[in-house]
Amino acid sequence: MKHSPFCGGLSSQKIILSPVATPRWLFILVFARSAQKPGGNFRLTLFRPGTYYGFPCDLHLTQGASVNRAEMWMPAEPRNIDLQAATLVTMLAFLWAGNPIAIKIGLDDAPPIRQAWMRFVLGGLTVLFWALITRTPLRIRRHEVCPLLVLGILFTVQIALLNLGVKYTSAAHVAVLLNAYPIYTVLLAHFFVPGDRLSSGGAAGVMIAYAGVILLFSQEFAVGSELLVGDIIISGSAFLLGVRTIYLNRAVQKIDPVKLLLAQVVFSVPCYFLVSLLFEGASPYQWTWTLALSLAFQGFVVAGFNFILNLHLLRTYKPSGLATFFLTTPLFGVLQSWLVLGETITARVLVSAALVAGGIALASRPSLTAGRSVAKPPAEKP
Repeated sequence: MKHSPFCGGLSSQKIILSPVATPRWLFILVFARSAQKPGGNFRLTLFRPGTYYGFPCDLHLTQGASVNRAEMWMPAEPRNIDLQAATLVTMLAFLWAGNPIAIKIGLDDAPPIRQAWMRFVLGGLTVLFWALITRTPLRIRRHEVCPLLVLGILFTVQIALLNLGVKYTSAAHVAVLLNAYPIYTVLLAHFFVPGDRLSSGGAAGVMIAYAGVILLFSQEFAVGSELLVGDIIISGSAFLLGVRTIYLNRAVQKIDPVKLLLAQVVFSVPCYFLVSLLFEGASPYQWTWTLALSLAFQGFVVAGFNFILNLHLLRTYKPSGLATFFLTTPLFGVLQSWLVLGETITARVLVSAALVAGGIALASRPSLTAGRSVAKPPAEKP
């Protein structure tokens, strides 16, 4: 079967690719027949999970194209969610829900922005190690500079607001308000993503989810609660996360997810370090085992392990099925804030969390059936 030339770091040779391993293995056997060596040769090529793969078996590239590694591969059709996937994605939701808890615990020993740069140094090193062992190409091409710069700005401001907001509100409120970001994603997609119109069912879901947000704010506005400032900051972070999700969909679909995360880390860490140096110099700071464990969880587990495992799930299973399980994140966050921090969980918080999760599920339902891209769980979360 003949196919058009594929551009992706190819040299000037004609080759035939014949992947013979199943998607579950990390190696693809590639038979390369070059113009210079008509006899061809076999070699074992490392599968790179950091790249979107999409070529069919027996791909015949035309003259002037060849690859040194398997560049584009993906299963012909994503699998339905099975018990293993359900268990893994539920674990991911549980771990992501624990990130604000870890930030809150670390605040006793380190200010919020300082935690941010230390977290992403650890997370970046974890993902960089993964990129090296999987031989993921990290060179930034000229056309990728502008999208990555915009994404870096969005990422840096959004995470800064998250860490600051955690300082001024409860972890349970963070769990509800931050995970309401799909509300903004769906609304923005209606205006900025072609063909992604908001249906009547989706509009109803947005209204239900936003009712949960309003319910959470209602008492703060009524009594002038000290949590109000933090809730507003977290809502700003959630809005920017929705914007970042849309931008990822529109501008950087063809950039490797591993490269995306590492570029955000490279951009944000110096910014956080400088801001912390200028504005947090007088803040209490001490190295303790509690801080070390908090940073290890935020960096190695959430920013590193979760990201890598989520990539595997997104490549293997249908995004619509995964999205359903991620709706448990706000509920897990509320539960953990009670179990770990001993926060008082009121009926208002529980109802708010249920409304947000249920509303998002309803708003996402049309996109799940129609295959809309905004329904995909993000490759990386804050």
